[in-house]
Amino acid sequence: MDTNEMQRQLQALTDRAEITDLLDRYLRSLDDGVFDEEWARAFHTEGVTAEMPIGTVHGRDALLARIRRGMALFDRTVHLGANVIIEIDGARAIARFAQLSTHVLADGSGSVFISAGHADTHLVRTAGGWRISASTLRVAWTQGSPPQLPEELAPASSA
Repeated sequence: MDTNEMQRQLQALTDRAEITDLLDRYLRSLDDGVFDEEWARAFHTEGVTAEMPIGTVHGRDALLARIRRGMALFDRTVHLGANVIIEIDGARAIARFAQLSTHVLADGSGSVFISAGHADTHLVRTAGGWRISASTLRVAWTQGSPPQLPEELAPASSA
């Protein structure tokens, strides 16, 4: 194996490790509950598009606002990701993984709402490392009653 091939393989392994770490840290951050501009910049590009069960948003500021409002519906959460498949093409990548999300509702009932599905995440390499440029979470099944969504979180597209 020549030096160029070794460098290419090392870069591919490094990229996979960095992307996996970013996705793991992102899911964990949802449970930590600190959603500020630093959080948004650490995970997303400025022009990110996110399609979620609580609607589609465009732009990092819109995503931050939607996540803040959505996660406020829960007292506690645990988000798990598994079976990550990553395809890298230079400075772009696509990651697909299974996501299991457990939520304790903040309505005082102590009710638990669980959702499971698949996340398709597009990433780009930036000067600060890999960042999410687009994501889609498709829920395959749920258990329990979801929280009552305020009108501003109704699953409609927002600009």
